[in-house]
Amino acid sequence: MKAQTLMEKMLNHTPVLGPFCKITDPAIFEIAGLAGFDFAIIDMEHGPVSYETAQNLVRTCELAGISPIIRVPKNEDHYILRALDIGAHGIEVPEINNKEQAEKLALASRFYPEGMRGQCRFVRAAEYSRMAKKEYYQFANQNTIVIAHLEGVEGLDNLDEILEVEGIDVIFIGPYDLSQSLGIPGETKNPLLIEKMKMIVAKALHKKKVVGTFVESVEDAKYWSDLGVAFISYSVDVGLIFGKFTEIVNSFKQAI
Repeated sequence: MKAQTLMEKMLNHTPVLGPFCKITDPAIFEIAGLAGFDFAIIDMEHGPVSYETAQNLVRTCELAGISPIIRVPKNEDHYILRALDIGAHGIEVPEINNKEQAEKLALASRFYPEGMRGQCRFVRAAEYSRMAKKEYYQFANQNTIVIAHLEGVEGLDNLDEILEVEGIDVIFIGPYDLSQSLGIPGETKNPLLIEKMKMIVAKALHKKKVVGTFVESVEDAKYWSDLGVAFISYSVDVGLIFGKFTEIVNSFKQAI
């Protein structure tokens, strides 16, 4: 799936679905594509992925027909630049807590005049210089999905200002980190967390921003998509495999 197509679906209020992935074997991403996911998130914040490996995983996603999204470790220009240079369709950036951080992210993600992303067309994203400069800069600006993680109380307090920043395409609610910031770590069903998440969704949609979040069940995916959340990150590859393996082992033990 092309980045533009993924974004168009979300802007048309069609939910898109994809897992976080920590496993570095390209087979995981091929399987995700064959299963029908819309995207896969290459996790460079909590996963063991190098940029060299990530580049091959981006290739795999494109061959499998899904959009490669990279979650970078921090809101730093060099992390964002390298993820986009290797061809990520979109980037997820953790801990966006205020307007200044959101502006920094937006500027680092696109070329002038929309931003100040470092220029080099001798990279995979520019087809190793095959694309003309003007064509590449325009294409990149139009086809990069910028996803800001809002996952703390400070971000909640500054939400209105963050939503005013141009160049942020998706506001992603991180329920685990947000629950910790609220003093209820890991309580993803806690009414306080749900209330705050619903407030973020309502405000973001009012400003015509796409909203995303992380879920661990189809029921939760439906709950949030019914409220207008369009970017649904469904669990993590290692957790999905562990859960299915455990289910099989327990069923086997009961059967015998």
